[in-house]
Amino acid sequence: MNKAQLVEAIADKLGGRQQAADAVDAVLDAIVRATVAGDRVSVTGFGSFEKVDRPARYARNPQTGERVRVKKTSVPRFRAGQGFKDLVSGTKKLPKGGEVSVKKAPKGSLSGGASATVKKAAAKKATTAKKAAAKSTTAKKTTAKKTTATAKKTAVKSTGAAKKTTAAAKKTTTAKKAPAAAKKTTATAKKTAPAAKKATAATKAPAKKTATRKATAKKTTARKK
Repeated sequence: MNKAQLVEAIADKLGGRQQAADAVDAVLDAIVRATVAGDRVSVTGFGSFEKVDRPARYARNPQTGERVRVKKTSVPRFRAGQGFKDLVSGTKKLPKGGEVSVKKAPKGSLSGGASATVKKAAAKKATTAKKAAAKSTTAKKTTAKKTTATAKKTAVKSTGAAKKTTAAAKKTTTAKKAPAAAKKTTATAKKTAPAAKKATAATKAPAKKTATRKATAKKTTARKK
């Protein structure tokens, strides 16, 4: 069946040949434009049309057997739906009269612009980006917490070291002051010693004079007798 025969087959159902031709042209144009744009056109129960990229490769010329390099290219691909496969394989019987039972395609599955597949892909990318941003934020918060904890530990250690250093400095200062105090005490004692000696000498001198006077008085009394 060619295009003209297809138009004739559906002309009665669409109210005329021209209407059928316009419908076929519109459907094919929408499928081609969507596939070229990289969209996947899916008709539930019938099949899907999509664009497939083929990388550069080597092939053989069937006539000469020569090895030829084939450039990178893109080709259209049609995959039959499960309902279509079941009818062709005979799993399901094709109805004699009326239209073939094909489920309606979901809204947006057949479009010439942005298809549902593209929208889903965009939604997935947005979700992935949000998850990545959330992970990045969580990682930053965790790093900040670890840094703060490390800073606190370092501060505590520094404070402890400073306290130990201050205590050691106090001990050293006290130790230094002790010899100085001892020196001052010794110097004071040295200054006090001469004064004490003088006081002792002054005390002893009157006592000697008194003893001398008593001895003289005794001698004088003895002579008089």
